[in-house]
Amino acid sequence: MHTKEFVHKLDNDRIVAAIGAAEKFSSGEIRVFITRKKADDPVRAAQKQFHRMKMDKTQLRNGVLLFIAPESQAFAIIGDQAIHEKCGQSFWGKVAEAMVASFREGKLTEGVVSGIEAAGSVLQEHFPRSDDDINELPDAVEHDS
Repeated sequence: MHTKEFVHKLDNDRIVAAIGAAEKFSSGEIRVFITRKKADDPVRAAQKQFHRMKMDKTQLRNGVLLFIAPESQAFAIIGDQAIHEKCGQSFWGKVAEAMVASFREGKLTEGVVSGIEAAGSVLQEHFPRSDDDINELPDAVEHDS
């Protein structure tokens, strides 16, 4: 699927609402990025984007990026140091499986939202929201130019 078609099928408002809901009970930061470029190595591309978006600069190092490359029919989920230490690689695999199942059924928004919800659940467990928590990063679906 081409990027334009993928983006057109996404319910951007629903995804942003899912990010807000997931972050409501956690100090974690969740972002979604969709690239128009092919990503031969989606993990490496996601890591570059993670740093470009300054997700590695959050106070508690608990950011999560869902990086999607429709032209390559690939995606990657990157968690910052603190969240990765808490949940390990197997968790990210489970999140990816849920997303793939929805994507294969053509349920693109549902796939992204399921990834956000799964990440939000583990963030809430390990990084509950404090009274003085601030939203350090914007809740948005971002794209490259």
